Amino acid sequence: MSFNLPTVYVHNLGKLCFRQSLLKQKEAVKTIMQKLSLKQIEKLPNFLFLVEHNPVYTVGIRNQQYVTDSKKLKSHGADFVVTDRGGLITFHGPGQLVSYPVLYLGSFNSKKSVRWYVRQLENTLVETCTYFNIKAGTSKDVGVWVENRKIAAIGIHASRYVTSHGVSLNCNIDLNWFSHIVPCGLENKEVTSLSKETKCEVTVKETIPHFLNAFQKYFPCNFKFENNI
Repeated sequence: MSFNLPTVYVHNLGKLCFRQSLLKQKEAVKTIMQKLSLKQIEKLPNFLFLVEHNPVYTVGIRNQQYVTDSKKLKSHGADFVVTDRGGLITFHGPGQLVSYPVLYLGSFNSKKSVRWYVRQLENTLVETCTYFNIKAGTSKDVGVWVENRKIAAIGIHASRYVTSHGVSLNCNIDLNWFSHIVPCGLENKEVTSLSKETKCEVTVKETIPHFLNAFQKYFPCNFKFENNI
């Protein structure tokens, strides 16, 4: 363990609805903001929430064309939530690893670059896929891809260089949920999963350790686990 690295408090929330996880993020953001306002940079905590959501369609700040579809989407048995993240519409549900890093970027990069942050998230997801011998990569479209099939989505919010929202990696999720939307507004693009690409059942539980290893590689830090992983 290095004492010069920032500490990230890892919370495994298990299965939790999107709205509740949103409240936890807001609490974490408030904690960081309070430390920043007091200029207590050396005491500033960072957080990483891991969660598997109940079925929910979420939209970002460019949401007008989707709000009218909310009733139809809810009829499939999912919730529908408008958020303040970037990006368009996506789906979260069982069998998908969702991660919400609530970080002060100044703890990891003196330039405090949001572009750098998104690239590191992409690298983390690509690295996670390599543990399963999946050759994933990036493109001009945000997210992580296996050829032209999207395996992971990224949608973030940042204020005063404090991040919220995050990434979702499809493990053994039912991909039929995505057939009701145009994921992230990208036409003629498939959605895939770790299970589909490996032709084996890959669960969220077995994906988490690999994701955490990759996260520490691209965001050097000390983890403090707040509950069992």
